[in-house]
Amino acid sequence: MGITTDRRREPGDQPKTGDQPEPARRGRRRPSWIVAGCFAVWTLERLAGVEQGSFDIQLMTLTPYAVVATALLTVLFLFRNRRAALVTAVSCATLAATVAPRAIPPAAPAAAAAPGPVLRVLSVNLFGRADAAAVVRLVRAYDPDVFSALELTHREAAALDAAGLGALMPYRVLQAERDSAGSGLYGKHPLTELTGLFTVIGHNMPAATITLPGGTTAQVVAVHPHPPLGRRAEEWTASLEALPPPSPRVTRVLAGDFNASLDHRAFRDLLARGYVDAAEESGEGLVPTWPNGRAVPPFITIDHVLVDRRAAVGRTEILDVPGTDHRGVLAELRLPPAG
Repeated sequence: MGITTDRRREPGDQPKTGDQPEPARRGRRRPSWIVAGCFAVWTLERLAGVEQGSFDIQLMTLTPYAVVATALLTVLFLFRNRRAALVTAVSCATLAATVAPRAIPPAAPAAAAAPGPVLRVLSVNLFGRADAAAVVRLVRAYDPDVFSALELTHREAAALDAAGLGALMPYRVLQAERDSAGSGLYGKHPLTELTGLFTVIGHNMPAATITLPGGTTAQVVAVHPHPPLGRRAEEWTASLEALPPPSPRVTRVLAGDFNASLDHRAFRDLLARGYVDAAEESGEGLVPTWPNGRAVPPFITIDHVLVDRRAAVGRTEILDVPGTDHRGVLAELRLPPAG
């Protein structure tokens, strides 16, 4: 009698992978489709700029991490669901195309070839309790022409002067408060307060004209809208829309805590009006600025210096500031020649 290898499967036998019924395979692939679909929606929202509501707006801030996540998921799904892997691969490539240019420095600093005077701008959200002596050390080290100070309380303003800021930057347009609503501009050179330049929505946002040696002027605004949390999401959008556009007559600089990143439609619309982001222009656009000095390291970029695109951006540095939950931004700008 011949030996046969064919036998009926007993009730307790486990089926081979290839023998799994179609419903079982579909069930095993469903989680990967759900995840891939979520990132596909994220990608479409980012491209179309249609984020709505507080959750969506905050989620967009994490877009650089979505590039990493979709790359890892693509590798994982190759072994489980190749069609889902294709979806995450497309999402990864698309998001990377929007994010990667921020980390690419120019071949040569544009400011080196620009003919106008240099304007150094420092912006720090002081959180009402930044180490005043450390802030003054930064001012001595980097020698900014203008300092945009956000969340400037009366106590912090007094501490800065006591630490020596008054001797370094004797000119100021301050709108300090008892809480986070305060802001101010400090100048190494004369500052003239500007009123009625735009409708302020959010925290105090003083504006001033700085006159550099030689007579060149620039306008600087200390920017600080409320964060887009809960019902304030619409107010945040309106605040960014209300900021003044560039002027054909004078170089305009917006410096501060925008509570916005380059992945927000409202912020990109502001840039499209004629501004450039100094950090992005110098290849530092992915360096996070918040939160700082906490157990969790900084992971989002919401502090910026924007300048009229007619100006040239030299170096940009992201600076640690003890005592505050934000990093500072220092931008070296070469202004266009007057006239």
